[in-house]
Amino acid sequence: MPSTTINFYTEEITYTLKKKMAIRKWVKETIFSEGFKPGIISFILCSDDYLHQINLTYLDHNTLTDIITFDNSQEANQIEGDIFISVERTTENAQKFNVSSEDELHRVMIHGILHLCGYLDKKPTDKKRMTDKENEYLAKRNF
Repeated sequence: MPSTTINFYTEEITYTLKKKMAIRKWVKETIFSEGFKPGIISFILCSDDYLHQINLTYLDHNTLTDIITFDNSQEANQIEGDIFISVERTTENAQKFNVSSEDELHRVMIHGILHLCGYLDKKPTDKKRMTDKENEYLAKRNF
């Protein structure tokens, strides 16, 4: 069984993620709250172009997005995955929604974790449930 590891990487950008230890703890607590165990989870912070290329190559979508989550889970009760996040997109969305860039990045990070926990967001009812869960876990941040 793989150990719990939450990694942070960057691709095609220079970005320093603040409060990594606190984020790791918060992500783990979220996963446990959802009834799962964390395995190996990688957050890859990247550029719009990098994420757009992933969207084209793996999902055949020719659109910009803020996040793409790949589920690598192999055990029923343990989540693992790669979560690609465009920092350009989250920064732009933060301005649009009048929130801090850090808050928007954290929202998108937990959004990816919730996808790994089985939450969907395509239908309006699923989207509302996902947003409610994001808000719940954002409120539980203590950093």
